[in-house]
Amino acid sequence: MLTAQIRAFEKYLRIERNVSENTCRGYLQDISGFISFLQNTHIGTFAAIGDIDAMAIRAYLAVCAQSNKKSTQARKLSCLKTFFSFLVREGFSAVNPAEMLKAPKRDSTLPRHLTVDEMFALLDSIPVATLLQVRDRALLELLYSTGIRLGELVGLNRSDIDQPAGKILVRGKGSKERIVPMGRKAAGFLADYLDRSQALAGRHHAVRRMPVFLNQRGGRLSGRSVARLLDVWIERCGITHKISPHAIRHSFATHLLNAGADLRGIQELLGHASLATTQQYTHLHVDALMQVYDRAHPRSKNVPDGS
Repeated sequence: MLTAQIRAFEKYLRIERNVSENTCRGYLQDISGFISFLQNTHIGTFAAIGDIDAMAIRAYLAVCAQSNKKSTQARKLSCLKTFFSFLVREGFSAVNPAEMLKAPKRDSTLPRHLTVDEMFALLDSIPVATLLQVRDRALLELLYSTGIRLGELVGLNRSDIDQPAGKILVRGKGSKERIVPMGRKAAGFLADYLDRSQALAGRHHAVRRMPVFLNQRGGRLSGRSVARLLDVWIERCGITHKISPHAIRHSFATHLLNAGADLRGIQELLGHASLATTQQYTHLHVDALMQVYDRAHPRSKNVPDGS
């Protein structure tokens, strides 16, 4: 069902939208789930794409609501809107049945983050006696020092590291590039790791495509491996709550904000297209916004009374 259209949509995502591999996989999985729902219910008895209507999508979302968070429901609806919009553009369908549907209001829960003391305790608990320990210390120091995404971290090549300048070239969502500074400690541990792992990297990769972070076999370290090694060090450090690599990115942004960093600067460092996304990461409240305003705005002081 819809095999040709899905293949065309995948090509559109990869070539025209230039989305990441994870994003593309997520879109296709959501579409596959929707089609499976249609096939496994009486709603699936349609003869053409144009027979899929808003009622079918509402029924699908109602089932999703039983076992998915509101943010996941919203993502699934957004995927279907994009998919059907593509089908209309390409002439596969006359209308977009998802266009007028509204996503559920998302929960206002915020991702967990570490305090500064917890973050320092985690990093300082990692010894540097073996190559893998040096790798893990350099990796987590860099993750906290730069706030880059997990996919950006594991995608780094050695040619992306400018050690003399203390900067890295990061390829973000949609292959957008940005330059991000790294702190002195992160740069030091990273330099040590790059020196120690040079021979292992050189045996497996061309010079320009040498990954920064390697697994034990000399291949590029995966995102799942980073999550697993973080779990190990979190447990050994004695932190009782689970922390993901994304939570370290969130900690980076939060600590910068609490230290008085400019919101626009944090937005650039994180690679966000919208400032609203940055505000969500840094769980801005009105009081925090007022403090930033009072520190930065030239007209925030000595405002006279009256009109």
